[in-house]
Amino acid sequence: MLVLCVLLALLGALSNATGTVLQRKAALRAPADHALRPRLLVDLARQPVWAAGIGAVALAAVFQALALVTGPLALAQPVFVLELPFALMIGTRVLRRRIPPVGWRAIGAIVAGLAVVLIAARPHGGNSQAPMVSWVPALVLCLGAMAGLVAVARRLSPGARRAACLGSAAAVGNALTAALMKSAANTFSAHGFTAFLTVWQTYGFALCGVLAILLLENALQAGPISASQPALTLGDTLVSLALGVALYKEVVSTGWWLVPIGAGLALIALSTLKLARVDPRAVGSA
Repeated sequence: MLVLCVLLALLGALSNATGTVLQRKAALRAPADHALRPRLLVDLARQPVWAAGIGAVALAAVFQALALVTGPLALAQPVFVLELPFALMIGTRVLRRRIPPVGWRAIGAIVAGLAVVLIAARPHGGNSQAPMVSWVPALVLCLGAMAGLVAVARRLSPGARRAACLGSAAAVGNALTAALMKSAANTFSAHGFTAFLTVWQTYGFALCGVLAILLLENALQAGPISASQPALTLGDTLVSLALGVALYKEVVSTGWWLVPIGAGLALIALSTLKLARVDPRAVGSA
């Protein structure tokens, strides 16, 4: 089941990467003065490429839900760090460009870092549902962090710092969405569609998912992807690991295992930063 969980998460990351490429293309066409306003979504909704991107994100959500049903949150969600390598490879394919050697080395390092984290952390076990007494502080902390990051971003001029703040807020939103989705998906799996419609987590992950998408759109518009993507990638992984342990009582390695886990996370962060700065070359260029 754990292998199936990872496979489904990989498909989710691939679909999400496709959606990110298409959404980025649409976001660049939107007026800069519509940032952090509902008007931005209206502008984006008029573009077919954005609609296609949202379709890819919806497919990713299906794969993600299946992954969360078959395995721990702390295992499934970190796999989404591969979204950036997938996005770069898809983007270069669409634009008929090629990834330089430094880009391929960064991709290899991200994969290696993820393998180290998952092997060292060994996430396993956990409950299919979390009690309300655990949900309340998790919601307060996550939503409070998102609100605080948005407040800071509003005070910053467009650029790398604003993009990093909004990317971090989107990361928290993605992790919280996954945690809520795991509960709703397990309800659907155990009790059917009617029960799925009666639990608050179903509507919680839908609302939180929309909020995370809005934050991502603004992060992509606010500044370079080299600023928003590392914050999005690492933040999602760390918050997901924390929520898996705190909410679902999933088990991850501690003690001396934290050393390779930290090293793996550092490798992922540094490689993601390097990869986000890669300038793909046109096919045939030197």
